[in-house]
Amino acid sequence: MMDVGLLIIRLVIGVLFIGHGAQKLFGWFGGYGLKGTGGWMESIGIKPGVTMALFAGLAELIGGTLFAAGLLTPLAGIMIAATMVMAIVKVHGPNGLWATQNGYEYNLTLLVVAIGVALTGPGQYALDAFLF
Repeated sequence: MMDVGLLIIRLVIGVLFIGHGAQKLFGWFGGYGLKGTGGWMESIGIKPGVTMALFAGLAELIGGTLFAAGLLTPLAGIMIAATMVMAIVKVHGPNGLWATQNGYEYNLTLLVVAIGVALTGPGQYALDAFLF
């Protein structure tokens, strides 16, 4: 049953990150695309905005895809965790812990899940299990 649990965690977290990456890169799912996201990033001091939006979007899209598939899971976990560290440091950290105050509670949860799965392994129902 542990392998099924890991599969569920990987699929939900991975697909959500794919969606966030697509928001930044393509403007899908209510996102603002590279230009809009880049402009927002510039407004909070992340420069150059469009380039950083591209890097963040790619990290989320690729990291989420790898995480969901259970392929190169440690790398996927690092990619997801890195985007969450940046979200905490640059956006949510100053607001404290709680999400009700726009804090970093949710980002920290995602970071811990990504690192936890990266350290424990993706489970039997993962491409890593078949390839390595």
